[in-house]
Amino acid sequence: LFMYPVLMGADILMFKAHKVPVGRDQIQHIEMARDMASSFNHLYGEHFVLPEAVIEESVALLPGLDGRKMSKSYDNTIPLFAPAAQMRKQIAAIVTDSKAPGEPKATEGSALFQIYQAFASAEETAAMARAYAEGIGWGDAKQMLFERIDREIAPLREHYQALIDNPAQMDKILLAGADKARQLATPFMRELRHAVGLRALSSGSAAPVAKETKTALPSFKQYREKDGQFYFKLVDAKGQVLLQSLGFASPKEAGQTIARLQSEGPDALASLQAVLEPASEAADFLNDTLRLLKASHEASQK
Repeated sequence: LFMYPVLMGADILMFKAHKVPVGRDQIQHIEMARDMASSFNHLYGEHFVLPEAVIEESVALLPGLDGRKMSKSYDNTIPLFAPAAQMRKQIAAIVTDSKAPGEPKATEGSALFQIYQAFASAEETAAMARAYAEGIGWGDAKQMLFERIDREIAPLREHYQALIDNPAQMDKILLAGADKARQLATPFMRELRHAVGLRALSSGSAAPVAKETKTALPSFKQYREKDGQFYFKLVDAKGQVLLQSLGFASPKEAGQTIARLQSEGPDALASLQAVLEPASEAADFLNDTLRLLKASHEASQK
């Protein structure tokens, strides 16, 4: 149960959605996605867009055939892509009150009217409201609802059936969608992995070479001290400290400084002197080390 909102949040955040159309009962999932994005951004820098829920008030929560929330769990839905005859039968089953033809009927609380409103224009909705006030019979009202929905759905139903009858075309569309999503997601995933300090999965292939040559690049170590501040140091394969930072108020600031050193190399040193301790190593050696790290970083981005 917990994984469902996490997966939903991933679908939203991975593609940097700004606004997400949802029903009123789905707002909490958008809020969870915002919380995930905000937490990550706080720790590792601004990467995720904070999504906003968009709710169309007139269709925010549609009633089902029995007046309750429309849900497959309640078996009270209208199958839009079902044959027209089946849809007509479902609409005929909408629960109404016992008022006879000629008696004025209230639109407030009427499941039939709310469903009609979701498909109709403002003018059509106003006309249906007048028909209610004038005492339209429920049979006629249901016929109007069927005709309005069918006029909207018939072309879509035809296209839906054409796709169902052509699985190869369906597969082609799905593969094209997956490729489009991959083009957006892959570079973003690379950006996120870099932000948290994870190397590309393909970098594992370089491990045997490093072992064989007995060499390893210096690496940054980030940590927190008892004073509550966050620090990092650059250490070589033997654990010797090549560069030491001063304290940062948050891990985000420390991580951003590390990112600059990795991406800019020795060019970043001059502007970062205020947050670094004087280097214990010779300047030339440290500069060479940072150049190596920069080259490794650039290679991992390709």
